[in-house]
This record gives sequence, structure tokens and C-alpha cells, in this order.
Amino acid sequence: MFELIRKHMKIMQLVLFLLIVPSFVLFGVQGYENMREKGNAVAKVDGHEILQGDWDEAHRAEVDRLRQQMPNLDASLVDSPEARYGTLERMVRDRVMQAAVEKSNLLVGDQRLARELQNNEAIAGLRGADGKLDIERYKQLLAARGMTPEMFENQVRGDLAVRQVITGVTQSGFTPPAQANVALSSYFEKREVQVARFPTQEYRAKVEPTEAELQAYYKDHPALFQAPEQASIEYVVLDLSATQQGVAINEADLKTYYDQNASRVGGQEERRASHILVEAPKGAPADAKAKARAKAEELLAQVKKNPDSFADVAKKNSQDAGSAAQGGDLDWFRAGTLAAKPLEDAAFALKNKGDIAGPVETDFGYHILKLTDIKSPQRRTFEEMRTELEAQMRKEQAQKKYAEAAEAFSNTVYEQSDSLKPVADKLKLEIRTAQGVGRTPQPGATGPLANPKFLQALFSADALERKRNTEAIEIAPNQMVSGRIVQHQPARARPFEEVKAQVREQVVNAKAAELARQDGAAKLAAWKAAPASATLPGAESVSRMDKGRQPPEVVEAALRADPGQLPALVGVDLGANGYAVVKVNRVLPREAPPPAQAQQEQQQYTRAWSAAEAQAYYELLKDRFKVQVLVEKPKDSVTQ
Repeated sequence: MFELIRKHMKIMQLVLFLLIVPSFVLFGVQGYENMREKGNAVAKVDGHEILQGDWDEAHRAEVDRLRQQMPNLDASLVDSPEARYGTLERMVRDRVMQAAVEKSNLLVGDQRLARELQNNEAIAGLRGADGKLDIERYKQLLAARGMTPEMFENQVRGDLAVRQVITGVTQSGFTPPAQANVALSSYFEKREVQVARFPTQEYRAKVEPTEAELQAYYKDHPALFQAPEQASIEYVVLDLSATQQGVAINEADLKTYYDQNASRVGGQEERRASHILVEAPKGAPADAKAKARAKAEELLAQVKKNPDSFADVAKKNSQDAGSAAQGGDLDWFRAGTLAAKPLEDAAFALKNKGDIAGPVETDFGYHILKLTDIKSPQRRTFEEMRTELEAQMRKEQAQKKYAEAAEAFSNTVYEQSDSLKPVADKLKLEIRTAQGVGRTPQPGATGPLANPKFLQALFSADALERKRNTEAIEIAPNQMVSGRIVQHQPARARPFEEVKAQVREQVVNAKAAELARQDGAAKLAAWKAAPASATLPGAESVSRMDKGRQPPEVVEAALRADPGQLPALVGVDLGANGYAVVKVNRVLPREAPPPAQAQQEQQQYTRAWSAAEAQAYYELLKDRFKVQVLVEKPKDSVTQ
């Protein structure tokens, strides 16, 4: 065959050219690279695939966002199979909504976009006392998110368009009071019950299992008596603290750093101001806001005419109960500490003590502001700031060094995959050890041993069977780990003699629960035949809101009893906890709630109904756009 190819080399070259070139024309080199790097499809929406790489990137971004918000968040919560699947479900939902927008030709006009941006709290904080947007700060804010103003505004347009898809359903939700009352009354309904319990514990003394029964149970339930799979491992961690150890601070560089940064790290300017508030809460009617603004402008003119009267005017007119008695004094504050950002911006925009500005609009209403004092930070000397500056400089240099070390770390653990010593020697890292490591985090585990992604890599075929290093895995911002299995012990059945006590406990519990069920069922039959013979504890009331001392199964059985057939006796199997006989005596009608509470409940029910309708509409959209999720949903996961 190879001889045939050599004889007809030119023909084979032509065939290969005809096969390969058209595909490159259609997809391009980058397309091939993306297909190779992003892996297989994990879902399909409207004929478009979501690839494994897309899913990984989206989940990584979600984890980073959560860790920034909650630095102490348990890593196992955000990187579990359930959390990853939740990210995929959100991606599918986003794709479904985007498809609905495109098919419905939904557009968002410039005026609607402008209103949305006007109400954006982050952007509102960038407006000065005159209400104008600080364009430079606006660009800086978006640049920190990796966006330009055009990208951000297009994203907002897209979000508004998606919102239109579902808004028509949620805003049209309506439930007549009569319908809501029926559902709410059922939910809050109470029933008077008497409950006789037959707990498993009381029957344990009656159980004496034989050796044969224990042996049979052991053979029939091998999974209950297995020693779990375990491994002894080595691992190395690269983080900022590791790179910081090798950072040397030059005296000349430290002084230069002081000259460049002393004003930034040496302290913040503080200001003191007083204000007069005319309340106009966010969401207040337009006429109420106009009236409040007019009142604020009237007070502004009054204090500008006589600045010394500001405190007296504040005491008489300010609607801020916390500061009015002090003449509107807000005490000292720094940038970023006031709850009302526009008010803070206005205070720092004033130039001199005694300057007055307003009206400044916030979510609380309209403010008249007077700058009463300025405290400029005193520049500290180099020696006073030396320790602080050295720590900051060391941290910044470690950050740069970490970026370089991370690449070396990743390459070394891959290229010299039969040992962690090369990467440890190269980057001066400690090789750590751990015993009894399993595929899932153990209770109390911390650091890499609590990270499911690292454990998954440790027990992959490459690491487990070939004893190779895992790839470099990022388990937190500025923290990477690689490990290897030194010794592996597969899951094994523990000998009967070793677990005999546990087997006996299981058998005794199972037989005691069965005796409780038999006794309870016999009592139920006897009491039904002769109701007067029933010996039951005193009556109590139960409801879905207040279960009292009863388990959920008892409450649910009581509430399911036919109200037209009361009083009634009901048997309830409590599983491993035994049995219960419940006598449901009567329905206890719910007392009419106060009008305000009734209105709130009606609104909550309407919102719940609207949410259910929106979910049903989403399911219809999923069918319409032929959604396919190609990965298995983790067991016991909760739909996001």
C-alpha cells in the first residue's frame, strides 16, 4: 500500500488538497483550533452547540465572581458537580432567551436604554453635583470589567430584550382573591390531631438476631460494609506566599516607591458636612418628587442667603431624624463611606469650607449640603511608612513573580510528570503529603484536599494508573496545585468479624422497625373496629406552618385526610423511626388575618403564580428551540 502511495504521490497530494482546503476555507485555522480546544458539545439550543470549553470558562468566571464577593467561601460548594451543572442550566436558559429575542425580533430603543442607564446605581455614583456623568470614571469602571462603553451598552440592550421575553408573562399574572383565598386557606389550615407513636427504639430489646441472620444481612448488603477507596499522596502548592519568599527589596527602589505612592497609601482626606433632607423615596410618584424638589430649592435659596442659619434651618426642616437635631451634621467621613454616593460625591466636589450645594438627589430624597470642614492627611515620613511600603511592594512584586512562576509550574509538572521534585526544586516549594485521601473531600478538609476538582484529577486514569503528576490546577485566585498518588488502596469488602457489631446494629434496627410497624398497624385495625377502645394522647393542632412536635410525615398525613370523613384514623409509616397512628379530629379554620397581612399574602401568592407561569413558558420555549442537555444531571442536585 505504501508503495502505491509513493508511485502516485502527485495524485495523493491533489486528493488531500481537495479534501482539506475546502474545510479550511469554511472554518479557518482558528475554527479548527477552537474546536480542538473546547471539546465536545454538552448542550444544544436551537441547533447551536454549547461546548465543554464554554461551560468550563463560564463556571470558572462564576466561581471567581463568588470568591471575590465571599473570600471565605467553601471551595467545595462552588466547584461541586451540582454547582457546575447549575452553571450549565443558566447557560442553556440564556441561550433559549437569546433565541426567543431573535425569533421575535425584539428591539430596545435608545430612550429605553437611556432610562435604564439613568437608573443604574453604579453609574449614578459617577454623577457629579450638577448631575453630569464623569465620562473618564465611567470608562475606568467598565475597563475594570474588561468592557468598553459600547460593549456595556450592547449588553444592557441585550438584557432588556431578554427581559421582554418573559415580562409579558410575569406582569400579566393575575389571581382572583377567591382563588388565592382557597389556596392560602389550605396552606395555613390547622387540624386537631391525637398521635400515638410506636418508636423503633422501644422494640429493640425484643430483637435477638441469630448468627445466620447476621451473616445473611452482611452478604445481602455488601455496599454498607466496604472500606472506602483511599490514597496516600504528595502535592505541591504555588501561591503568593511561596513567591513572596524569594522577593528581595532594594533600598533605592523602596524610596522611589515611597515618592510615587506616599500620597496614595499615606492616608485619605476626610471631610465634614451638614445636610438638610427633604424626603422623596425611590419609587415615589412624580408629583410627590416634584413637590419635594421645590421645597428643597426653597430651602437652598434660604441658606444661601444666610449661610450661618444652616443649622437652625436643618433642625426645623430636615427629615433625617438621625442628624436634624445636630443641625444636619454628618460628622467626619472619607470617600466611599457614605451610604448615599451622590451626596458623598457632591461633598468632595465642593472646594472650600462653607460652600453650599444642592439639591442633590439620592434614593432618600433631595439634600441641601454644606461643607463645614476639611481634614487633609499629613504626609508621613519614609521611616514611618517603611514597613507598610515594604509589605506593599513585596506583595506587588510577588504578584508579578507569581505570573511567571505559574507558567513554569504548569510546564514542569507536565513535562516531568513522574515526580514533583523537579518543580519543587525549581520553584523552592515544599512537597506536602496526605494519607487517607478519597475521591470526595473529607469532613474538615481544607485547602487543596477540600477541592473536588483537584481530587478528581488525582483519581483520573492518568494519575491513578500511570502514577503521573496531575496537571496544574487553579483552586483559588493566585493558587495552583499539582499532586500525585504514591500508594493506592481500592475500595474493599471488610471482613465479617471486623464489622459484626455494625451488622448487628443494622439488623436490630430493621427488625425493631418492622415490629413497630406490625404493632402500630394492629392497633390501627383494632381502633378502627372499636373506636371507643382507642387510647391516644391529648389533642394538639398541627399545620404546614407549625408542625409542633410531630414529624413531617404525620403532619402531611393529617392534612391529607378527607375533611368530610372526620374524625378519622390514619396509619403513618415512619420508616426507620417506626410507626404512628393519627386520629384527625377536626379542621381548625384559620382566623382572618389583618387587612395589611391579607394584602401581602395575596401579593406573594400572585408572585408565586406568575413565577410558575414564567417557568411553564420557559419549558415551552425549551421545546420550541429543541433544547438538548448532553451530560447527565448529578444525583440529588437542585435545579437552578
